[in-house]
Amino acid sequence: MFETFVFAIGLIGLIGLFVGSFLNVCIYRLPQAKSVIRPPSRCPVCGQNIKVLDLVPVLSWLLLRGRCRYCNTSISRRYIFIELLTASLFLFISLVIGPQLQLIMVLLFASYLIVISVIDYDHHLILNKVLLWFAATGIFVNNVFGNLGFNDSVAAVLTGGGLMLLIAAVTHGDMGGGDVKFIAALGVWLDSSLILLTLFLSFLLGGSAGGLLMIFRIKSRKDFIPFGPFIAIGALVSMLYGHSIIRWYLELRF
Repeated sequence: MFETFVFAIGLIGLIGLFVGSFLNVCIYRLPQAKSVIRPPSRCPVCGQNIKVLDLVPVLSWLLLRGRCRYCNTSISRRYIFIELLTASLFLFISLVIGPQLQLIMVLLFASYLIVISVIDYDHHLILNKVLLWFAATGIFVNNVFGNLGFNDSVAAVLTGGGLMLLIAAVTHGDMGGGDVKFIAALGVWLDSSLILLTLFLSFLLGGSAGGLLMIFRIKSRKDFIPFGPFIAIGALVSMLYGHSIIRWYLELRF
């Protein structure tokens, strides 16, 4: 039994590393409107195709000492950070959800959140094509797993998108259109109560982080802080613990 558990955990971690490697490709290529399938991975400096043996997540980076085999150009540590982050999230989610089909849905959900968050952090942009794939995957998942009914999904999309649109109007554009569409797309995955919790958590996290950055003079009031990563964190917490948090709050309140 223990050996089976260890094997399953190891397999999930390994899958997470390879998924993280693919997410790196998406994060790099999608903002440039490039295919994530072709051409094969290549060094952005010398243009040499990268051998399969040099594409093993984390291990290849360590063996090559973080440099291109051909031109010795430094390879960013962030590639292995994304791979390790993805693997860690996959392991954590697997322990929370357990061995059930819903696990596949949540792992897909988390993978999209990583891509959306990092692209927003890098480019201050949430891509429409990523959100369309995100929503389409959510619709497919709902049909397969029956996670959310059609009426519940429509209500969640309208609730989240409507509230964010109102906030964007009140703040005179301080809230970007990508954030509005991101919350609306989350409505395909989360019901209305979880969308409201996601909004609460994302504003709480975003406000706290922004305040700390200004206190330590890392950012000023005029500096832009991407909101997408905070929405993603709030959404993942809501997906994993949302209904438990809401029940706890209601019991505490009443």
